[in-house]
Amino acid sequence: MNRTLILQCVGRLQRGFFLAPVSAPWSTRRVRHACKDVGKEEKNYYITTPIFYVNASPHLGHLYSAVLADCMHRYKLLQGFHSRFATGTDEHGLKIQQAADAAGEDPLAFCTSVSQRFRRLFGSCHVSFTDYIRTTEERHRRAVEHFWCLLRDRGLIYKGIYEGWYSTPDESFLTPTQVADAVDSSGDAIKVSLESGHKVEWLKEENYMFRLSAFRTQLLDWLHNNPGAIQPERFRQEVLQWLQDDLPDLSVSRQRSRLQWGIPVPGDPDHTVYVWLDALVNYLTVAGYPGDHKRWWSVSRHVVGKDILKFHALYWPSFLLGAGLALPRGLYVHSHWTVGGKKMSKSLGNVVDPLERSRAFTVEGLRYFLLRQGAPDSDCDYTDDKVIKLLNAELADSLGGLLNRCTAPALNPAQIYPHFCPKSFSGMQDPEDDRMLDAVRSLPSVVEHHYDTLHTYKGLEAVASCVRQTNGFVQRHAPWKLDKTDGGGRRRLDTVIHVSLECLRIYGTLLQPAVPLLADQLLSRLGVRADERKWTDLDFLSSQKGTDCSFQGRALGPDTGVLFSRLERPGEEKPKKMNKKQTK
Repeated sequence: MNRTLILQCVGRLQRGFFLAPVSAPWSTRRVRHACKDVGKEEKNYYITTPIFYVNASPHLGHLYSAVLADCMHRYKLLQGFHSRFATGTDEHGLKIQQAADAAGEDPLAFCTSVSQRFRRLFGSCHVSFTDYIRTTEERHRRAVEHFWCLLRDRGLIYKGIYEGWYSTPDESFLTPTQVADAVDSSGDAIKVSLESGHKVEWLKEENYMFRLSAFRTQLLDWLHNNPGAIQPERFRQEVLQWLQDDLPDLSVSRQRSRLQWGIPVPGDPDHTVYVWLDALVNYLTVAGYPGDHKRWWSVSRHVVGKDILKFHALYWPSFLLGAGLALPRGLYVHSHWTVGGKKMSKSLGNVVDPLERSRAFTVEGLRYFLLRQGAPDSDCDYTDDKVIKLLNAELADSLGGLLNRCTAPALNPAQIYPHFCPKSFSGMQDPEDDRMLDAVRSLPSVVEHHYDTLHTYKGLEAVASCVRQTNGFVQRHAPWKLDKTDGGGRRRLDTVIHVSLECLRIYGTLLQPAVPLLADQLLSRLGVRADERKWTDLDFLSSQKGTDCSFQGRALGPDTGVLFSRLERPGEEKPKKMNKKQTK
């Protein structure tokens, strides 16, 4: 094989791999590194969520994964990238077979019903995927069969006896150190997975095995030479810790007599492809594999929950290295949502229905809460009270209040983007104003850094902080107290409003990936056209620098009502209406 498979690198941290010829013994192969300048290439971006298992209806954690990836996709579009965003459903495996049997349904009909629930949820929550894949599709079957045959022909799949623990709920093979003793609800002694707590069973069957043990060195090399390969860093360190031990070969099939609902092993109808090998290939299927897939696969990135890190950080890169394919540019790992500090579960009755909550708090409100409060590094606890408190403070009062003040007819009777007067501004400027202006000028680069590393909550936190500072700016200069009949007072009032509207324009542009409809309402109210909302339009307060501001004198857009209505806690009295003077 020609040793030319090069993975392009991104930025300073990303590097790629190509394999030694297939004829070389696996024990002596090493991954070599190559780095290519991609600065002048077409700007492509491909991001995925995990495909979601259809054994049950979607919950809040599924929506969080989807909204995170959606935010990244929208952000890259704003930056001028050609972006592809894939999500979908994982529909094979013993757990699905058992769930369909229990429901008395045909497996495909069962899968279709649940998959549609995921699709409806994502559609209603403005998840703008470009491809929704189901593993029961014919295009995916073709990709899996081709991928299997490639690994087999390279000598990486062999027939052997698997004997060990297996968790059906997790569809995961486990080593003895990954299980523990427990007692079930009937008082019987059982073994459970240390990771998930699910019951495991002992299996002994003839299966096809993948030579996972051959890839430990390559995986270590990949992670040591690519600090950004898995983010946040704590999860990269966790994988490195796993790799301190030898990797056992992995069973990649189940006997057809045990598992009928899946893709048959090519050339051996008595075996079914292991559900995780099947599922992981979906990322390649969407990219066009086994056809022309390089344009998208070379820029692939995955958003995954921490519970499936092992499959994406050990199995998936090993499969790809074995097939001679590029590794993903990055794995973005997020933690879980809990309720009362406990994992959501049907038995505890604490599962949060995201569709119901989106109706209670609005779609934009729920999206904002998840992205603003969800920290990838640690689990986040959900309560309705937290949602109400955050949305009232940051969307209704702070951001909505600022927009209402600056566009109110009492302060802006002409309903225009007023002119900036440098002389008036220099005469009223104080150190607090300077700090605010510096914060807003640097905000795009701050948000860009946090969005790029999937620390979306930090980006939104930075925006919220600047919104508070801008409210302070308006409060300090109290434009409602200025004499509008005096030329100097009018110019000063216009300048305060101009600066505030410029701040709002920056905030609205930066918020588009997170809350697209709310940001659209804000920017439309300011009169900002659809072609003026890109990342390259984040030039703040150009009038102060002596350059022309295209917004000066432009009519504001129509007033479509409050930006975000305050939410009420159960039993809470409605706040008293403020008089006109207070709202100025």
